[in-house]
Amino acid sequence: MKMSKLFVQTLREYPSDAEVISHKMLVRAGYIRKLTSGVYNFLPLMWRVLKKIENIIREEMDAAGAQELLMPFVQPKELWEESGRWDAYGKELMRLKDRHDRIMCLGPTHEEVITAVARDGLKSYKQLPVNLYQIQSKFRDEVRPRYGLLRGREFIMKDAYSFDIDETGLDREYENMAKAYKKIFDRCGLDTKMVQSDSGAIGGSVSHEFMVITDTDAGENDVFYCNNCDYSANSNHAVSKLGDAITDGGQYFAETKIIDTPNTHTIDELCEFLNIPSTIILKTLVYIIDKKPVLALIRADRNIEETKLMNAFGGTEIRIASSAEITELMQKHNFDAVAGFIGPFKGIPIIADETVKDLKNFVVGVNKNDKHMVKANLSDLNFDEITYKDIRLVEAGDYCPECGKPLFITKGIEVGNIFKLGTKYSKPMNAVYTDENGKAHPYVMGCYGIGVTRTAAAAVEAHHDDFGIKWPISIAPYHVVVVPVSTNDQLQMNCAEKIYNELLEQGIEVVLDDRDERAGVKFKDADLIGFPYRITAGKTLSDGLVELKVRETGELMTLTPDEAVKYIINIFKNV
Repeated sequence: MKMSKLFVQTLREYPSDAEVISHKMLVRAGYIRKLTSGVYNFLPLMWRVLKKIENIIREEMDAAGAQELLMPFVQPKELWEESGRWDAYGKELMRLKDRHDRIMCLGPTHEEVITAVARDGLKSYKQLPVNLYQIQSKFRDEVRPRYGLLRGREFIMKDAYSFDIDETGLDREYENMAKAYKKIFDRCGLDTKMVQSDSGAIGGSVSHEFMVITDTDAGENDVFYCNNCDYSANSNHAVSKLGDAITDGGQYFAETKIIDTPNTHTIDELCEFLNIPSTIILKTLVYIIDKKPVLALIRADRNIEETKLMNAFGGTEIRIASSAEITELMQKHNFDAVAGFIGPFKGIPIIADETVKDLKNFVVGVNKNDKHMVKANLSDLNFDEITYKDIRLVEAGDYCPECGKPLFITKGIEVGNIFKLGTKYSKPMNAVYTDENGKAHPYVMGCYGIGVTRTAAAAVEAHHDDFGIKWPISIAPYHVVVVPVSTNDQLQMNCAEKIYNELLEQGIEVVLDDRDERAGVKFKDADLIGFPYRITAGKTLSDGLVELKVRETGELMTLTPDEAVKYIINIFKNV
C-alpha cells in the first residue's frame, strides 16, 4: 500500500472528548471516527486490526471444536419473553417496532436466539455436545458511553454457546474454552488474568472474566488478587477474610439506651463524638433496587458492593436513594430522620452483610435526627426478618479467602468472559434433547464472549508510548513502513521502492510512505500509527546503508538494504 493512497488522516491534537489513551490515539492516528454517541466508524486501518483479531479468534475456536454461524442482529420480543428477560434486561436493550407493529430489539447478546436454534436442530443426545459461535456487531444502549471502543453502544463481539447433556460435559467445555481464550489473547499480544466475576444480566452459576491488567485510566474494573495463590476476582465478585477488629462495644457503654448525638451525620463525626471505633457501628443505607427501597446493613468501617447487593435482592438496577427519596420514605413510616440517623425498621426489605452477625453492643441510628442507640443488639431493634448475604466491598489489605495472605488490587480491562449458564435458558424456552431412553432433558449450556473491538482498544492501552501506538505484530494493520526521507531524491526513492516490492513479494504487509512531506512528519505518523518496523532510506544511503527501527523497543539498526529485507523476512517466518 502506498501512503499517498491509504485512506488515513492523522491529527495533530487529541480529540477533546477523549478520556483514555486508546480513544485518544485511535482517533488521532486515523483508525476511528465518531458517528454519534458511543458509535464509531472503523476506518481502513482499524478494520485491518479487527479482522486480524477475528481471524485469530476463528482459528483458535475452530481448533477447539467450535463451529461458526451467523445469527440475526434484530430479534423478536417473543423470544425474550420466553426466557423472561424482556422486562428484566433494562434500558440497555434497544427496543423498536417494524412497519407491522411487531416489537423487536437490537441484539446486545444472543442467548435467546441460539437456544431457539438448538431447540429446532438438536433433538438427541447423540448430537451433543455442540459449541456454536458467531462474530457480529452488537448494540447496548449504554446510559453513559465513554472510553471510545471500551464502552461504546455498538461493538463487535464473538459469542459462543455450548450445549451438553450434563454438568460434567459443561465443566469440560468450560475448561476447553478457558484454554482457547488464553491462546487467543496470547496471540493478540495481551497478558490477561482470568478472574472470578459476576454473571450480570446473562445469568448462570459460575463466570470468569479475562482481564488485561493496566495502570492506565482505562481500567474500569478493580481486580483483587493474591500473590501467594491463584485467587483473583473482579470487585463485584471478590470475597475476603477480615483481620481482627473490635466488634463488641460493651466496654464503651454502661447500658442500652438512646442518647443525643447532635450533628453526627457521618461515621467519622459519630466516632469522634462518642470516642469509639467505627467497627462497633451498624451502618444503615437506603438503596433503590428495581424502583423499590431496600435497607442495606453493614459494619460501618466497610462499604457496600452494589452489584452484590443487587444480586442478593434479585434485582437488575440499583442506585443509592436520593435525599428526597429518603425523606419520603421516612415520612411514609412516620419517622423524622435524614441520612446518618437511619436504622433498620419494619415494613421494608432488609439485607445485611455477614459482618453484622458478629456485632454486639453496637451503635445504630433510631430513625430520629440527632439520636442513636448505644450498646444495642439486634434483639433490641424493631424490624422484620433480616436476609444475610455477602454484600461487602473487598479492600486491599483484606486477606485471601483461599490461603489467608494479603490481597492486592489493580485495574483491569475486560476483554472476554465465560459463563456456566446451566439450564437458565433451556428450561424456560423448553429447549430439550432426548436421552437413550427417550426421556427429555433441557440442555446444559455455557456462554463464551470476546469483545473484538475492546480487545483492539485494550491492546493500545497495553502497548503505547508518548509518541503513539505500539501494535503487537500479530494484529498490526501493516507490519512495516518504508520511508524515503526525500521523494525528490531518486536514489532514496529507488531504494525504498525496491525494499517495498521485495517485502510485498514475501507476503509481508508493507506501506511505502511516498508522500511529499518532511521527514519529521513521516516519522511522527509512523510512530503514531504504530507500524512495528520502520525502514528509512536517507542520508546513510550514500554509504549503502538504511536505518531499521523497532517500534516496540525503539532499537535502531544500520543495515544494507538486503540485510534489512532479510531481517524482516526472518522475523515474519516465525510469526
